[in-house]
Amino acid sequence: MFDFLNYIPVVGPLLTTIVPFVIVLSIVVAIHEYGHYIVGRWCGIHAEVFSLGFGPVIVSRYDKHGTKWQLAALPLGGYVRFLGDSDGSSLKTSKVDATLQHKTLNGAKLYKRALTVFAGPAANFILSAVIFTGLAFYIGTASNAPIVGKVANLPSSLSQLEEGDEILSINRIGISEFADIYNLYTQFNDEPSLEYAVIRNGKDLIIPGPSLSPALVGNVLPVSPASKAGLEQGDVILSADNIAITSFSRLVEIIKDSKSESIALNVWRNGTEIELSITPEFRDIQVGEAQFEKRMMIGVSSALPFHAVVESVPAFDAVMAGISRTYFVISSSIDSIYLIITGKVGAENLQGPLGIAQVSGHQAASGLLAFISLIGFISTAIGFLNLLPIPVLDGGHLVLYLYEAVVRRPPSPKAIQVVMTMGLTMLLSLMLFATFNDIMRL
Repeated sequence: MFDFLNYIPVVGPLLTTIVPFVIVLSIVVAIHEYGHYIVGRWCGIHAEVFSLGFGPVIVSRYDKHGTKWQLAALPLGGYVRFLGDSDGSSLKTSKVDATLQHKTLNGAKLYKRALTVFAGPAANFILSAVIFTGLAFYIGTASNAPIVGKVANLPSSLSQLEEGDEILSINRIGISEFADIYNLYTQFNDEPSLEYAVIRNGKDLIIPGPSLSPALVGNVLPVSPASKAGLEQGDVILSADNIAITSFSRLVEIIKDSKSESIALNVWRNGTEIELSITPEFRDIQVGEAQFEKRMMIGVSSALPFHAVVESVPAFDAVMAGISRTYFVISSSIDSIYLIITGKVGAENLQGPLGIAQVSGHQAASGLLAFISLIGFISTAIGFLNLLPIPVLDGGHLVLYLYEAVVRRPPSPKAIQVVMTMGLTMLLSLMLFATFNDIMRL
């Protein structure tokens, strides 16, 4: 199908970035707010409005519980407004008849308020676990048998491997399981091509096969030197400034020593050689456990020249993989905040809405599975962000509830107003700073 949007100056790229971002944001926020709504309803707290989007209402309807469900014109989030709240943030309380106070968020018992507030982030974590479980079940897991699965598109001079080949040896080193191949990565790191002994259709063959770490482009980060230069997933970098690139590590060395100077790349793409110019940038790179240093980078990751055969995953293993992946995103978020606070990673690495929009567009272009995976990642990130002990966020409300539980009385309305104002100022400042970072990376 002809992709006409990308042929309209400005409008095409804008739509292919904004539309995926709006879809991601709408799904994640809708699930978050539904978590608040459904647990609040279970706790006897009445929700007056459930809104997807802000601003003028496009369409609305009332359900049997008296909640108004509406779709608004600005798809930049959403909210649930409980009885007694004069806005969707539950910061202000309007006057409610005394007989209905128990149906308001602020009038409910403390544990009911805490459960209702915590339910939003919890819903995000559940969504992520479900998505990651589904992906694990659908995609499967790699077999350890030394049989070639999907093979990358490489120049024939570098590889004659085919899907289904059973690998017996690489450069005369015996291979009994696929894990043996990983153990050879460092040993043959700079070899452009290796000798493979394989069984193909019942016949023993000796064929040239790929380096175990070729300069094969995997992911290309959006708004990176690589994306600006036109590098694409699947490109094979043959040379840089007329220096032959025999492995991805050799490419990293040349970029590291470039000193922000332009590099001329000779790239093989689907049988055709093209010339590109790229200028590396300084970024924080992880070099060890909680250790980072600034290095020159172009914003690409390496890809494997071939993969193992994929096997189906039992349902229980898929569920555990989904939970594990969700936990990994949460723990990585905690590590990132710690590294930024301690100064081990520069705050310029923070991404704002523009950066997230760029990533959304990039993942959407990479395929449906990549886009669905991004929804799972963003959902966990939003859930975690909302649990931070910042007033205005869910975590800030939970801290106030903890204070109330300890001292046996809620903070004064004036104190709440002060901390909420401080929290809102902090949050807006952080968003502005992150957006500034996004603009500087454009």
